[in-house]
Amino acid sequence: MAKQKFYVVWVGRQPGIYTNWGECQEQINKFDDAKFKSYESRAEADEAYKGGWKKHWGQGSGAAAKSGSSQFGRKASEPDPENAEIDYNSISVDVGTSGNPGPVEYKGVDTATGEVIFSVGPIAKGTNNLGEFLAIVHGLAFLKQQGSSKTVYSDSVNALKWVKQKAVSSTLPRDASTAEIWSMVDRAVRWLESNTYTNKVLKWQTKQWGEIKADYGRK
Repeated sequence: MAKQKFYVVWVGRQPGIYTNWGECQEQINKFDDAKFKSYESRAEADEAYKGGWKKHWGQGSGAAAKSGSSQFGRKASEPDPENAEIDYNSISVDVGTSGNPGPVEYKGVDTATGEVIFSVGPIAKGTNNLGEFLAIVHGLAFLKQQGSSKTVYSDSVNALKWVKQKAVSSTLPRDASTAEIWSMVDRAVRWLESNTYTNKVLKWQTKQWGEIKADYGRK
């Protein structure tokens, strides 16, 4: 289990001390000249917060801190994978395949309870990454319809990148055998292009948390 860290925000939307990176990120993401730093203990965090950023911020991290206002070696908009905590107010998605390419199915579950929220497939022929992409977009569309700001988790780096780019990059041929999944992917891309959402779409940290809650158990 990741060691508890404490995040001091001196300059941000709501200055204070936070016990997880997600809450800290909300205060500093896209906030000009945010000042924040992580500490190993509550006592250190309390002392640093009281002392003010001029005394503590920028110490020990050099240029990286000043360029991104980050003391953790990454930009404010990036997650802290080694110390992140699971946001249980979320849904988790995953794909199940029988061969790659092969028949594809995917589902979304409540991260806290494991309850299946939606399930699609099997789709005749596709790939793991395309299925993951569809699952994420399905989750976003579902949450938007519900008026929900819940986070969406996926363990697919490629699918997360495609969602961010609103475009896919797959070598799967477009032919009669793959027409079904490509039609769904094209529709998902159009949804991303014509819709906005405020939900966080995050990488499930398998190394720290174990298999994603929607896992099909076929590995």
